[in-house]
Amino acid sequence: MAENTRKPRLVEALIPITFLIVLLSLNVTVFGDEALDGSNQIVLILSGAVAGLLAMRIGVSWKTLQKGILHNINSAMSSILILLLIGSLAGAWMISGVVPAMIYYGLKILNPTILLFASCIVCALVSLATGSSWTTIATVGLALVGIGKALGVSEGIIAGAIISGAYFGDKMSPLSDTTNLAPAMAGTDLFTHIRYMTITTVPTLIITLLIFLGIGFTYSSGEKIQDVEPILTALTDSFNINLWLFIVPVVVIVMIVKKVPAIPALLAGSLLGILFAIIFQPNIFHEISGITDNPLKSVYVGSMKALYTDVNIVTGHAVVDELLSTGGMGGMLGTIWLIMSAMIFGGIMDASGMLKRITEVIIRMVNSTGSLVTSTAASCVFFNITASDQYLAIVVPGKMFEHIYRERGLAPENLSRTLEDSGTVTSVLIPWNTCGAAQSNVLGVATWAYFPYCFFNIISPFMTVFFAYTGIKIAKLKENIDREIDV
Repeated sequence: MAENTRKPRLVEALIPITFLIVLLSLNVTVFGDEALDGSNQIVLILSGAVAGLLAMRIGVSWKTLQKGILHNINSAMSSILILLLIGSLAGAWMISGVVPAMIYYGLKILNPTILLFASCIVCALVSLATGSSWTTIATVGLALVGIGKALGVSEGIIAGAIISGAYFGDKMSPLSDTTNLAPAMAGTDLFTHIRYMTITTVPTLIITLLIFLGIGFTYSSGEKIQDVEPILTALTDSFNINLWLFIVPVVVIVMIVKKVPAIPALLAGSLLGILFAIIFQPNIFHEISGITDNPLKSVYVGSMKALYTDVNIVTGHAVVDELLSTGGMGGMLGTIWLIMSAMIFGGIMDASGMLKRITEVIIRMVNSTGSLVTSTAASCVFFNITASDQYLAIVVPGKMFEHIYRERGLAPENLSRTLEDSGTVTSVLIPWNTCGAAQSNVLGVATWAYFPYCFFNIISPFMTVFFAYTGIKIAKLKENIDREIDV
């Protein structure tokens, strides 16, 4: 039986959004960095309840809303599984000595002047090779945060450099899921999309690198730099540091380059980390398990704890002790709670037609190529905020705007580029978005702390709008060009 529904009014569609923004702002004021511990999740669920009540008022059944919620949660399940495995990988790589080795050699090579610049480039290259910003941030990025802290660099700034580089590589890599998704939604092919993205993405990266290089010189000229020798000593006293340990991350990177899916690759990386811990760090299991009279039981208990719960390696050096702590899979449960809450809100907003109603208003304001691209970019950011998922921020605007770009005689790569410039990169800037919640948890840095320093992510949407308004490199549909030549 068909539902007797009516189209939601704009004011009705905006009420849940307004409710969400007001309460989230209150949470930040009251709870600060602790807002992600639970209060933001409650706000998302309450905002979903407000949206649900309004939806049922216009005739949408609870069954339809529930279907929308489940569909949204299902779309996030892959991200949730990856998040759990990243937690286990972080624990395994910590006790194996992989992360301590990365920190050790990083401190030997890097200094505060070039750290931010180098971190951005390294993460860009690794993410370009793997197609995964999540994997890059959880492995190389995690080590770089540790190096930054050891050198006395603000954790927000180093996290911003890591995220900027990782999202450049993710955005430009043919192995990335979002890089494949955007052209599919817009109706163009993968390599046309990548070539067209270089026009806006490369200048954005250059500007980002210059900013980080400039910030780096301020550290060399005035900031207090911590003495790294005690840190190096604490690491070598607690771990067998050697180059063989780098086999583990290299294997994971090679697997992803060879297009092994992220979930089995991360699981393999976790298990390989445990194996290397048994080979190179046998004494670490006694400290983790507290068992000294039964080696096999000690290894088993220590391995399990590294994969699923908090592990803190005590070295006697406060900075190193802070670096050598991880939460395993259990440490990711708060983030998963946040993601599930966000999916509830986004599912109700989508199933009720409220998101569509808001975007219809945006489309009506389009009167030029510049305003069309601006509207597309704004919609992507809007969906990252409200639907809380970068895939939805690409798929929904992609479907909404595809026919408008064609009607205006614009080639589909204009749309696909805008989707990536605005949807992919801004997701990590939203604390309750799947990406923002995940990266904040993995790096141990609050979203609001790294937000101001994610220069690549912030500049990208403005760069694509700038090119649209100036008319630089705006591709036309081939049939339109042929028609102009005939005339």
